[in-house]
Formats: sequence, structure tokens, C-alpha cells
Amino acid sequence: MSSPCARVLSTFIAFLGLVGTLVVGLPSDAHADERGKPPASRRNQPATDRVLLSPDEWSRLDRAVDRGLDFLSKSQEPDGSFATTIEGQPGVTSLCVMAFLSRGHQPGKGPYGAQLERAIEYVLSTQDPSSGAIMIDRLIAGRNWGSIYCHGMSGIMLAEVYGMTDARRHERIRTAIAKALDFTRKQQLRPKRNPDERGGWRYMRLYGVNDADLSITAWQLMFLRAARNAEFPVPQEWVKEAMGYVHRSFDVNERGFLYALAADERYCNRGMVGAGIVCLELGGEHQSETAKEAGNWILRQSFKPYNNSWQGDDRYHYSAFYCSQAMFQLGGDYWRRFFPNFLEVLADAQHADGSWDPESVKDGRFGNVYTTALAILALATPYQILPIYQR
Repeated sequence: MSSPCARVLSTFIAFLGLVGTLVVGLPSDAHADERGKPPASRRNQPATDRVLLSPDEWSRLDRAVDRGLDFLSKSQEPDGSFATTIEGQPGVTSLCVMAFLSRGHQPGKGPYGAQLERAIEYVLSTQDPSSGAIMIDRLIAGRNWGSIYCHGMSGIMLAEVYGMTDARRHERIRTAIAKALDFTRKQQLRPKRNPDERGGWRYMRLYGVNDADLSITAWQLMFLRAARNAEFPVPQEWVKEAMGYVHRSFDVNERGFLYALAADERYCNRGMVGAGIVCLELGGEHQSETAKEAGNWILRQSFKPYNNSWQGDDRYHYSAFYCSQAMFQLGGDYWRRFFPNFLEVLADAQHADGSWDPESVKDGRFGNVYTTALAILALATPYQILPIYQR
């Protein structure tokens, strides 16, 4: 395993550089060859940490993830992308790559190695060389402001594969990440109408104010941390400003994290409460009272029945992605009360071809490749192979 890869995978848990580092290596041969068992990275952990699931639950988890990856592998387009609408690219392709990584598969190795290399090439091809934005609809106001999501997702993916590729692609990824970081910082510095939104990010606009919301901010924060762990220059000031916005997004009355601070957007949903916990926990604020309050908020919700969204901005699979990570980070009773039931719901809802349904509200247009990638990432949390899943 190359040294850049080791640095990315072993230090990501410092996330915002605030407190401590947990070192967990990724075995170079971690291609999920041993069915029905936790991967090697999990078996090497203390016994109290290994007992996250029963043997039957591990087997069910492995089957669901492997079937989902088989579905994704059959959904790749000739250009290397994974099937979705054009406005979902290259973010959905990046999520698919991370889904394979979460099970231990790597570019250039094993049964999916060539497909992952093609997907990485596709994502690299979508970057605007002048602005550094990684998106199809580059800076076109009023058309696809949500492209900033794709930029953050793609940045994270590229930072995670940075040390896993050959020398030629390694240099191309280095250049792409450096340009993407510059774009991310420029967007963070866009003027805000509300000073409490400083440090955050929101949808793409060419001119004027840009405001902030927690959904987009969480992706940009993860990109900054992933890049920093790959030894790219990311000043602490950038992440401190972003973390300040995360803290200001917590509502003491709701006891959860808000989508945004504007009057008509001050509401909690499962995705945002989960995202807020992930930012705090991976930022070194382990077991904080704020995170626990938010964890209790999640426990009062339910992911049963499958694909239920109880308000327009509560995307089921997107929420599952964040809440699974959040409850793993909190651990203990939070994990035990959340994940086994969650696993049962998602495993029962998986189709025979390995896919899951599209989102039931709003984001259904992105299709079932998008939701299948999110479901795999949500289920793969116990493997702790992807840095974002390491406690």
C-alpha cells in the first residue's frame, strides 16, 4: 500500500484537526473475499468493538452489500459514469466509486478494478480547468445550482483514491484536488446576508450572496478534511469557519440540527441531524452533549416503513446515509437501538437484482443507482474501511 494512501486512510478521523487521531489501516488485499465475516480491518479491532452485529447479521449485511455492488457494476455507462440524470453527475458516479471502496475494492485491482478506474477518469474529465469546479453544469446560474453537491462528493472520492492509483493518474488527481480546493474556498467566502451563515456553503450562484445550508456544508467539510489528510494545504481557518456554522445550526429547542438558518428553513430532518452529528464526532467532539441530544432525536424517528419520507425535504436514502454514520460514531446504545432494525428494513427492501427503489419524494429523478449507492454506504458503516466510517 502506498504511503499517500496510508496517510489518507489512517488519519481521516481527525476530520477537522481538533482532537486526536485514530489509526486504522486498510489491508492492501481487502477485496471482500471472505464472505460472512467482518473484513480484516474489523477483525483486528478489540473484541468489544468487533461485536457490532451477530454472525447472522454480518452474513445478511455482506449479502446485501455484495448484491448491491453487483447491480452497480451492471449500471456503468460506456464513458465510465454510473447511470443517472446529467444533473446528478459526477456526484452519483463518485458515490458509486465510494460504495465499492467501502467494501474494500480498489481501482486497478480485483473484479471491479477496471470499472473503478474508468469511473475515476470520468469524474476527472468533468472538472472545469479554469474554475476547478467538478461538475457538468459549471457555474450556469439558474440551471443547476445543486452542482456544488457533485463538487463536494467528487472531491471526497478523489482524495480517497489519491494514493491508490498509478503514478500518472496520481499526478492528475493531485492537480484536480488542488484546483477543487480553490473553488471550494472561493464559494465559502461568498458574502452572506445573515452573518451567522459565514463559513458555510450553499447552491451555486454566479453573483451576489450565496448564503449557507448544512446539507451542502457537510459535503464540503468532508472534502476539506479528506484533502488535508492527503497532505494538501488546507488552512485550519477554513475548517474552523465551517465548524462554527455547524454549531450555529444546532437548535436547542428542537434538540437537533437545522437545514438552514432562514426563518422558513429552520426545520430538522433526519439527514441534517445525522450530518450534524457526523461533523461533530469526526471533528473530535466525541460524545458531546450536543451530539447525544441529536442522537436521541434520531432515535425518536424511524426508518420503517422503507422509503418513508414524512416531509418534502426528508429524503429517505440520503437520511439513511448520514444517520447510519452518526449512530455508529455515537456507538453503544445508540448503535444497538438503531442499526440492527435499520439493516433488517433495508435488506428486506432490496430487489432481486440488488437495487433499492428511487427516492419517494423529489430526488426520484436521479434513479435507483443513486439510491443503491447511498444504501450500500449506509449499510457498510460497520466495515470501517472508508475513512468516513472509522470511529
